[in-house]
Amino acid sequence: MPSLDGDSWWLYDPYRSRDKGRSAVKSFFDAVRLLLADLASSLFFIVLLSLTHNATLSACSAIAFGLVQIGIQYLRRKPIDTMEWLSLLLVIAAGAATLLTGDPRFALFKPSIIYSIVGVVMLKPGWMNRYLPAIARTVAPDVAIYVGFAWAGLMFLSAALNVFVAIAFDLSIWAVVMPAFGIGSKVVLMLAGFAAIRLTVRRRVRAMPEAEREALLISTGERVQSPSLATSTAGKL
Repeated sequence: MPSLDGDSWWLYDPYRSRDKGRSAVKSFFDAVRLLLADLASSLFFIVLLSLTHNATLSACSAIAFGLVQIGIQYLRRKPIDTMEWLSLLLVIAAGAATLLTGDPRFALFKPSIIYSIVGVVMLKPGWMNRYLPAIARTVAPDVAIYVGFAWAGLMFLSAALNVFVAIAFDLSIWAVVMPAFGIGSKVVLMLAGFAAIRLTVRRRVRAMPEAEREALLISTGERVQSPSLATSTAGKL
């Protein structure tokens, strides 16, 4: 029987598992793409405002930026999610508030609304399952739930921090703090969650009786059942 001490992504086959890992990471980044795109539109507003010192021009340009984001997806015939439409509406609302009041901070509150909505969605247990290989869903579903709650907490923390920085500091501070925290915190939590789930799966699989472990690895696709074993099993049936 292959050793569990090998340098593989989850347990055994490093090539098959590495492909699963890449697929899971790609799906994960697709899930947070909206947050990063939203931060990009806010940064666009900040940079333009810093260069021109014109709130009206910056707000109108931010609205145009949001429309271009949606337009590009439409021209590429890519599906536009509900959250993306909501993000566009928030761009327009924040831009309109900025135009009416002359206060550019309204445009900075939009990410907090997006973060809060995503945080509420992430409170649903099991939302991470679609991004995990079968063996992780089978062996460590409880850890995946805890990691999912940690993600929800990070979203709420990001929302609160964004409001605080937008109110307490000037635009130049916001433009440094929020991108750094937004990207850095997500990378750290992604790596920590990955490590927690992986280590739990390895530990629990090691503790299983050999027959149970073998059946689990075959059922989750981590090991291919040999023809001789399949024939033997069929004969017993």
